Amino acid sequence: MFDLTNKVVLITGATGGIGGAIAHQMKAAGATVVVTGRNADKLSAFDDSFIKIVADLSTKGAAEKLIADTIERAERLDVLINNAGITADTLMMRMSDEQFDSVLNTNLRATFQLCRAAIMPMMKQRYGRIINMASIVGVVGGAGQTNYAASKGGLIAMTKSIAAEVASRGITANAIAPGFIKTPMTDVLPEELKKKYLEQIPAGRFGEPIDIANACVFLASDEASYINGQTIHVNGAMGRF
Repeated sequence: MFDLTNKVVLITGATGGIGGAIAHQMKAAGATVVVTGRNADKLSAFDDSFIKIVADLSTKGAAEKLIADTIERAERLDVLINNAGITADTLMMRMSDEQFDSVLNTNLRATFQLCRAAIMPMMKQRYGRIINMASIVGVVGGAGQTNYAASKGGLIAMTKSIAAEVASRGITANAIAPGFIKTPMTDVLPEELKKKYLEQIPAGRFGEPIDIANACVFLASDEASYINGQTIHVNGAMGRF
């Protein structure tokens, strides 16, 4: 088990299937865990050993306030995990500007704002871990997901750029690109589509949220200190990047 004792971890989108798994694995590794999401009722499902902050990252100034609130309540910030994300899938010819903008604003712009706000305190302590949640779609694209693919592809490129800027200050910035992971979001997909995806996965199964959480714990650890600017694909050999 990687040891994250005395480390403060902030996880956005913590009320989702992947976010919840990350939160609990970070806690199991000894970290002080700050969980955030838009829904206060869903956040209340976490016990009082977690620090809970309600935040809507689509609103102006919310990202900066979240970083400030985290440091105020937990006294520092060591690991930022940008897991919050939305979809608004439809074919490009039918996609509205609003659908495109809403996905880019949440998945990419808010992540940029959070990273920007977190970098200064991390630079001062000369230590930090930034983990951005990308997607296999950000590498290979996906029909009906022009907006989502653009946001995740942009996130991968942004992560590499952040790493180039902050590596000399003891900060790492990496992305995780999940393949098909079993979550409430994917559970509603038609069975025919699930079967099609399964046929593309040499491992013969869909991933579990714990698979992503374990990758996050590793990247947050001291053992991953020389891994920087990378995209870790967790997809059961789907795509074989």
